[in-house]
Amino acid sequence: MMVSTVRGTVAIFLLIGFFGFQTVCDSEDMATTEAPVVAKDRQLERFDYDSVVQVEQLIKDLNYTPEAWQAGIREVPRLYIANIPLHWREKTSKELDVQTKKRVFFQFLRPLVLHSNELIQADRDRIKLIVTALRSGAAVSSEDQAFLREMATTYKVVEGDADLTDRTLQNTLLRRVDTLPPSLVLAQAAEESGWGTSRFATEGNALFGMWTWSEKGVAPLQQRPELGNYKIASYETPLQSVVAYMNNLNTHQAYRKLRARRAELRKAGVKVSGRELANTLTCYSERGQAYVNSLQSIIKMNKLQLADDAYLGDGPTILLIAVGEGTN
Repeated sequence: MMVSTVRGTVAIFLLIGFFGFQTVCDSEDMATTEAPVVAKDRQLERFDYDSVVQVEQLIKDLNYTPEAWQAGIREVPRLYIANIPLHWREKTSKELDVQTKKRVFFQFLRPLVLHSNELIQADRDRIKLIVTALRSGAAVSSEDQAFLREMATTYKVVEGDADLTDRTLQNTLLRRVDTLPPSLVLAQAAEESGWGTSRFATEGNALFGMWTWSEKGVAPLQQRPELGNYKIASYETPLQSVVAYMNNLNTHQAYRKLRARRAELRKAGVKVSGRELANTLTCYSERGQAYVNSLQSIIKMNKLQLADDAYLGDGPTILLIAVGEGTN
């Protein structure tokens, strides 16, 4: 085992690659909204492990144990797995009883889901500030205008130049740049990756079975020729997979019902739940309603709704990296 400490935002860059943080330059002539602090000067620790015992001890040290969770402690450490080790699929998951396997899977995916939501919420908060300024007739800096255009493009609201004062654009953007209930994300990851034991998960950190027709992906062993030369999208880290999945639900036309229902609940002041949004995902799988029923069952049986109240702690970011024979 090796633990090393550095400073800065490099941890997040390593984890999410091209999904980096926005920086805002000062403007001489007008105010710029302050970017929400997500990647502050947080301590970063790299934790190399080659045995389950080492990880179990780390979990105890962080008070992130099953006992703490059952006691109602919802603070989650910033513990980010750098990959899904082959050892998990080939050995470790098979040695655990079913309940323990599921608990471990959720335990290590939970911080990634919360951080992905943290990134989205930071962008959403800034967008709301800019939109408020635009609607009040206040001057908006060139940096903020560029940010809003970038978000509109990233979330596929418009292509190219856009009228930022257009309320339809603003409303559509706010409907898309929004968080997802952790319970839903955890349930879909479990369903799509077989609790992280699928070949796609260990070879490509793919947790949600998202298809791609690009070169970067893992080809199915039994590909369906009538659907083209598709692959399962692969990622450098599990966090990239979570970020890409959230972007997919927040932008693809197949999930517009999810976004509409989420917006309705927000407007009504009702908590957005995973079980409620799962009702809108009949298009995610060819199984249709049976798939929705499965997601809702996973949420209920594993009490994943408790994760909707979880939050990331203010401690250091810890990169959990598997080393040694059979772990990579």
